[in-house]
Amino acid sequence: MKNNVFIFDTTLRDGEQALPASLSVDQKIRIARQLARLKVDIIEAGFPVSSPGDFNSVNTIAKQIEGPVICGLARTVEEDIIACGKAIKPAKRGRIHTFIGTSAIHTKRKLRKSEEEILNIVTKSIKLARKWCDDVQFSPEDAGRTGIDFLCRIVETAIKSGATTINIPDTVGYTIPEQFGGIIQTLFDRVPNIDKAIIAVHCHNDLGLATANSITAVNHGARQVECTVNGIGERAGNAALEEVVMAIKLRKDLLHKTTGINTREIMRTSKLVRDLCDMPVQPNKAIVGGNAFAHSSGIHQDGILKAKNTYEIMTPQSIGLKENKMNLTSRSGSHMVKTRLVKLGYSDEEIDMENFYKRFIALADKKGTVYDDDLITLMESKNTSDLKDMFKLEYLNVSSGTGMIPTATVKISFNKKMFQEAACGDGPVDATTKAIDRVTGYTIELQDYHLDAITRGREALGRVKIRAKTDEGVFIGTGTSTDIVEASALGYMDVVNKVARMKKFGKKSSKKTNRER
Repeated sequence: MKNNVFIFDTTLRDGEQALPASLSVDQKIRIARQLARLKVDIIEAGFPVSSPGDFNSVNTIAKQIEGPVICGLARTVEEDIIACGKAIKPAKRGRIHTFIGTSAIHTKRKLRKSEEEILNIVTKSIKLARKWCDDVQFSPEDAGRTGIDFLCRIVETAIKSGATTINIPDTVGYTIPEQFGGIIQTLFDRVPNIDKAIIAVHCHNDLGLATANSITAVNHGARQVECTVNGIGERAGNAALEEVVMAIKLRKDLLHKTTGINTREIMRTSKLVRDLCDMPVQPNKAIVGGNAFAHSSGIHQDGILKAKNTYEIMTPQSIGLKENKMNLTSRSGSHMVKTRLVKLGYSDEEIDMENFYKRFIALADKKGTVYDDDLITLMESKNTSDLKDMFKLEYLNVSSGTGMIPTATVKISFNKKMFQEAACGDGPVDATTKAIDRVTGYTIELQDYHLDAITRGREALGRVKIRAKTDEGVFIGTGTSTDIVEASALGYMDVVNKVARMKKFGKKSSKKTNRER
């Protein structure tokens, strides 16, 4: 067990504090269940005294979630500790986590207490917490900026008073790895009863060093890391759970440590937190970002095709993804393009790579990213002009509001003719797509819909990305506009035109619709 690092997840407490709106009890339960599947060791479910809703959330999680220790946060205040004790009481394994500021900035300016007064408060609070449960964690807030002599005294006092875990927080993300590792090492060297408690760390990412500081602390003896899914949290966030866990797993040769995390649940957990918290994950985010396993460089793609570990230090499957993503762009080499064509069902005899690759580059320069349906159209057609849109949205009018049935009217041009249809739906976007379907005659199943604001301000541009499925395959469509419904319509029309080209040029063309005859 001495080589095991406990993963303490505070997504539902520190992570939620950074959200524009609080999560509902049901949403917290869904995340807590997934964290249990991920096999985190401790779930910090909330701050019970902060509101009746937070008390209810912690209490409900304590009743329903099995596996991890269920923890609640409390200041070193009697009311907080009692509320926390009551909230976690139903848990099979509960923990009270209490804290107080210990840096000079906190003690003198915020708390206005002397060091001796702080020590007395810590002793009294931990003893009270021990009356509610045997598992008590103490944190000297802003430990990264606390004088080392006082930090050693307060850690020793907390352990003597009954704390079973001592958490050392870099509350404002101020320290750098060498410094933070030195703090942990000093505690092990100078605190006589340090072996009576587990030493934990809680690092913030204000300087982008949260994961580095956490891993360095583990190297110096810490055996619990506090983190959040996707690194969400106050200001720049916390150490990202997925980064800490995969660093420990991949660099076992140097760290010689393990965790109990089921890493194949990482991606599912990341997406759930992203969606419920409405906190998009940046594409270049380590481990779980959209580009984490994407390769665009021709040199990299060629290397991956020959041996995956040339440019991937972990497999997509290890975090729950099916495969890596090869983006076809003007930087992609002919080897990668041919490999994709073969995967799409073309034989070597059908592929005139010298001629095709020139046309591919011309299209890639124009479009940026070339998708599978573009490749098929390019293979079956004579030139890149065959990729022009067949259907064009000329007019869109939508009526929607409280007490109204959402209705959309569209006018679409096709083969120099104009077609107009109207439809009702569950919302303005649903009504719009149904009206478009009436014009085209296509049956399109919408699998995923994602909206991002790509500029700032009240008139921000919205970009809609749609993933849709038809008998011809799966298609990605995008649309951009200051109007969300219009952006959705344009994204859907992008899918429509890809389906149309696939029907016209695809190797597995289906029967033509009325508009195409």
